[in-house]
Amino acid sequence: MHSITTNASHLEALLQRQRDAHRRDPYPGWAARAARLKALRALLVDNRDAICQAIGADFGCRPVEETRLLELFPSLTGIRHALRHGRRWMHPRRGFAGLWFLPARTTLIAQPVGVVGIIVPWNYPLFLSVAPLTDALAAGNRVLVKMSEYTPQFSALFERLVHKHFPDGVVTVVNGGPDVAREFSALPFGHLLFTGSTAVGREVMRAAAENLTPVTLELGGKSPAIIGPGANFEHAVERIIYGKCVNAGQTCVAPDYVLLPRAREQDFIDAARRVFARFYPDFADGRSYASVITDRQHARLIATRSDAVAHGAREHSLTDTTSEVVRRMPPTLLTSVDPDSRVMREEIFGPLLPLVPYDTLDAALEFIDARPHPLSLYLFETDSRLQRRVLQRHLAGGVSINDTLYHFVQQNLPIGGVGDSGMGVYHGKFGFDTFSKLKPVFRQSRFAGTGLLNPPYGARFQRMLKMLLRR
Repeated sequence: MHSITTNASHLEALLQRQRDAHRRDPYPGWAARAARLKALRALLVDNRDAICQAIGADFGCRPVEETRLLELFPSLTGIRHALRHGRRWMHPRRGFAGLWFLPARTTLIAQPVGVVGIIVPWNYPLFLSVAPLTDALAAGNRVLVKMSEYTPQFSALFERLVHKHFPDGVVTVVNGGPDVAREFSALPFGHLLFTGSTAVGREVMRAAAENLTPVTLELGGKSPAIIGPGANFEHAVERIIYGKCVNAGQTCVAPDYVLLPRAREQDFIDAARRVFARFYPDFADGRSYASVITDRQHARLIATRSDAVAHGAREHSLTDTTSEVVRRMPPTLLTSVDPDSRVMREEIFGPLLPLVPYDTLDAALEFIDARPHPLSLYLFETDSRLQRRVLQRHLAGGVSINDTLYHFVQQNLPIGGVGDSGMGVYHGKFGFDTFSKLKPVFRQSRFAGTGLLNPPYGARFQRMLKMLLRR
């Protein structure tokens, strides 16, 4: 089935078809799971050029190199990781019962939850569909994927490719707008994963709550970058500008603002301009810097920048060169930013970067404390004691020290936020566990002594109870 009519009844029919397929094979063996992962890998490898072209067309301009590095590469390494370790993840996790219940044994069995729903955002449409899809397939589930309406060419291509590479009832791609997304969120999945904004995440969770559907929310928020007193300053500026400029800042874990020593503000501006000129010498007419995805997002970013200036901020563009490429927005640093302006209250999701000077590191940490927990936190500091101090003080979805972004694609680390930046995790074994029911099993031995605790509660029972409750 190529084209899917995405009204509520058809979505329910698609879900039912996959539930029926799951009931016929509720615990697929590793051979079946590995075959599905290899089909996903073949989909990517055989169509990499078409995928890059479709995503580039949706953005208007997006470097092929960025799609290959930030979407294809982590997608393929995630599949490779699952193929290498998935059989071991399936093994029952055996242990001993508590001391008073020996020689009984305990087991955790990772059982597929059934049908997993995945709602994909527009900013990294390949990786943020394939990464959770990999985890769900490794865990033995069927999957429904709702693609973003803001990447119509890639979404249509992915639907066709999935239909070609997977048999009916294993993976199905759904396309459509916000109404389809709302109906999709309300389906009674075994588990639902949503990646997107905090505001929409709340709506998704409300819809899922009607069915008591477990949810994983991968949201955004304000991810700070701290330049500590012992940082390698030039290196810090380079990595922060890199993290902000790839995909034109349209990355959920991009640095959202920079906390830096007050005396180094101009140094940061000067160094950032040098870094940008080195990274993007062809900014005006080349294809190495991405466009903003839509006119609506472009207008939102311009309004956010204007609001900051209206509240007293000063603009510092990293280039004096203008570009005729559609929706290409030069990165701009903002100083003297009012904490109440939109740029400091809302996730930016674009090439605007406020600089927030501090007089003491304690003041910088208090600034973070006063705000919701971020999806990512970046610390540039060589002093290991200060590193530990920051790590122990702040809750964050993930942390990179002396770099940006790359904690997000480590196969042995989970992806997930905390508080306003999300809940739950996936990625590698963490995703396998998220999309499984870790079913506890207690196996009693025929030599068990638990009968000593049976009623009637006489003297023998009281002696046993006294032993159990002693310190």
